[in-house]
Amino acid sequence: MKKAITGLPDELFAWEEISKEQQVIKIYTDKRRYGKTVTIIEGFDPRDVNLKDMAKSLKRKVATGGTVKDGRIELQGDQREKAKKFLESMGYTVEILE
Repeated sequence: MKKAITGLPDELFAWEEISKEQQVIKIYTDKRRYGKTVTIIEGFDPRDVNLKDMAKSLKRKVATGGTVKDGRIELQGDQREKAKKFLESMGYTVEILE
């Protein structure tokens, strides 16, 4: 466990929660070949979040396939609402774009 420089207990420092709240995650859909819909999730700080692990958690939660491309997560189908609920439960500020 990392000690705080100030001498105060580590429990008083919520740096991780603050960084999550400051990140605004954007979720939107895109049409691909053959009329397929893809949900795109972007806005994660790559220093704080392992995108591959986050994508794995999201895919498991919304029960669909997906990938990490160009610093963003892509999920198969229209998963905007499910992904928003999951990310908000983790403490992120989420914005759905039309």
